[in-house]
Amino acid sequence: MSSRAAAIAMSSSSSRAAASKLLKRGLTMATKVSDNKYAPTGKWILGTAGMVVGMIHIGGVTRLTQSGLSMTTWSTLGSLPPITMEEWEVEFSRYKTFPEWQQRKDMTLSDFKFIYGWEYGHRMLGRAVGVAFIVPWTYFTIRGLVPSGYQKRMWGLVTMGGVQGLVGWWMVKSGLGDDRLDDRNEIRVRPIRLTTHLCMAVATYGALVWTGLDILGIKHERKHLAELASKMGKGALHAASRIRTGSLMLTGLTAVTVASGALVAGNDAGRAYNTFPTMDGEWIPSGIADLTPWHKNLIENTATVQFNHRVLGITTAAVAGTLVGFGLLGSSAAGGATAAAATTFLTPQARKGLMAIGVTTAAQVTLGITALLNYVPIELAAAHQLGSIAVFTSSLYTAHSLRYARHSLLLLPKTTATAGGSLAGSIAAAAGTTMTAAGAGIATATMITNNNIERP
Repeated sequence: MSSRAAAIAMSSSSSRAAASKLLKRGLTMATKVSDNKYAPTGKWILGTAGMVVGMIHIGGVTRLTQSGLSMTTWSTLGSLPPITMEEWEVEFSRYKTFPEWQQRKDMTLSDFKFIYGWEYGHRMLGRAVGVAFIVPWTYFTIRGLVPSGYQKRMWGLVTMGGVQGLVGWWMVKSGLGDDRLDDRNEIRVRPIRLTTHLCMAVATYGALVWTGLDILGIKHERKHLAELASKMGKGALHAASRIRTGSLMLTGLTAVTVASGALVAGNDAGRAYNTFPTMDGEWIPSGIADLTPWHKNLIENTATVQFNHRVLGITTAAVAGTLVGFGLLGSSAAGGATAAAATTFLTPQARKGLMAIGVTTAAQVTLGITALLNYVPIELAAAHQLGSIAVFTSSLYTAHSLRYARHSLLLLPKTTATAGGSLAGSIAAAAGTTMTAAGAGIATATMITNNNIERP
C-alpha cells in the first residue's frame, strides 16, 4: 500500500471514529445554567407549551360537554364569574335569549352552572397562558436572557396567542346568531370555525416546542452541527436527512389529521357509523356526496368527514410505521446487516424520538377505534385528542433531533466517505421511496409545516 493510500485509510478511520463518538453522545439539551445561560428561557417556553396542551384538553372537554355556548359575551380581560344567586339568575336569563336554549329548555340552573364553569375555565386559562408568556418574556428580555435573533419569534408567538383568542370568539359567535333560531339539528358552532380554532392552537403549540428545543440546544450552533455533518459519511448523512424529511412529513400529516378530527367533532360525526373497519357495512358510505354544493360535504357531511378522518388516520399510522421501521429496523432493508450498523446515522435522541412515534401512534389508533366502537364516551374522546398531540410532539421532536441533517448542511464538502455510507444510502433510498408514496397527498401541508418551524 502506498503512503498516500495509507494516509487516506487512516484519515477515513479517524473520521469514522470521530463521527461515531459524536453520534453516541448526540445533541443533548443543555438544561443547566452552567452549560447554557439561556436554559431558564427554554424551560419557560416549553412550560408554556405544556399550558397550551392543557388549553387544548379543556377546550375539547368543553365541546364534549356542550358547554361552549354558555357564555354569550366576551371581553379582552375577562371578568369574575357570577357569585350570588341573583347574578346567576341574570346570566341564565341572558343565555335563554340565544338559539341554543330553544333546544335545551329542560335545563336547570344547576345544569347551566356546570356548562358555564367549563367555558369560563377554558377562557380564563387562555388568559392565564397569555400572562404566563408575556410576564416572563419581559423579565428575560430585561435580563438579556433571550438569545440573539429570537425576539422576532417571541413577537410571532405572542401574536399567535392573541389571534387565537379572537378566533375563539369568532367561533362562539357562529352559534349565537339569530340565523340559528330555525335550526332543527343540534345548535353547534360552525365546524370550519371550530377546526380553525384547534389548528391555531396546535400551530402555536408546535412553534413553542420548536423554539424551546432550539434554545435548550443552542450550544449546538451551526458550527457544531456542521462539525458532526462533516465527519459523517455522505451516505449516512443522506440517510439521516431522509428520516428527518419523513418526520417533518409525519408532523404535517398529523396536523392535517387533527384538522379532520376537528371537523368530525364539529359535526358530532363520531356518533354515526360506529363500526370498524367498514362504515355500517360499507367501505365507502353511500351518503358521502349528498350535499350541494359539493364542497359542503367536506366540512358538513357526517359521512364524508368521518370517512376522511379514517383514511387520514390510517395513512398517518402507515407513514409512522414505515418511518419507524426504516429508522430503527433498517437492517432488513440493508441486506441483513446488523441493526447497529444500519442506524449509525442516528443520535440517541433521534432513536428515542422514533420509538416515541411508534408507541404514541399505536396508542392513538387503538384509542380512536375504541372510542368509535363505544359511541365516543367523553373520557375516550378527550384521551384521543390528547393522543394526537402526543403523536405530533413525537414527530416534531424527532425532526428537531435530526437537525444535523438539514439540507443546508448536506451541501458541506465531504473529505471522506465511510464504508457504511452505501448501506445507509440504501436504507435512505428505500425510506425515501416509501415516504414519497405515502406522503404524496400532504405535500402542501408539509411545506407549510417546514416554513413555520424551520430555523433559518
